[in-house]
Amino acid sequence: MIESERLILRVPEPRHRAALHAMWADPEVMADLGPVKDAAASDAVLAKHDRYRAQGLGFLAVERREDGAVIGFCGLKPGAEETPIEDELEIGWMLAVPYWHRGYAREAAAACIEWAWANTDAARVVAITSARNAKSRALMLRLGMAYVPGLDFHHPLFAADDPLGDTVTYAIDRPFTQANHRT
Repeated sequence: MIESERLILRVPEPRHRAALHAMWADPEVMADLGPVKDAAASDAVLAKHDRYRAQGLGFLAVERREDGAVIGFCGLKPGAEETPIEDELEIGWMLAVPYWHRGYAREAAAACIEWAWANTDAARVVAITSARNAKSRALMLRLGMAYVPGLDFHHPLFAADDPLGDTVTYAIDRPFTQANHRT
């Protein structure tokens, strides 16, 4: 579990499924991310992230503290296999439309990055998205991430002619502290 001022991020539970399914089935949410998902495909995403739990990773359900509303999905995972980020620690997020433009995505992602520095030895955290996803790219910059054009690639989960497969990569380096400086 990761907590921030307004949010609680926790391993998805059965009570989160309906809200997460609705988010993945929303064409507006998925416009720059991929095809909408039915319940079975949504459950497959949850199962995929459950496999990362043994590594201490996997995306989490994002709940709003004030009322327990499930507003999205955010967390860390190993970088996608057979891509330039395969050996990286990858962060990702998505929120349901009613919770956009309120700073929740930034708050959840920043909390996950802080968790990464405290709980992993990753030298950096990367984020990927389709080149056309201006909203996510802007958030990456607000998080202090920098665009790394040398890591652009066509994501293997998309057909060669699918523009959503044109993937850009951003990264943020671990902050320097005396504790992590080795001489």
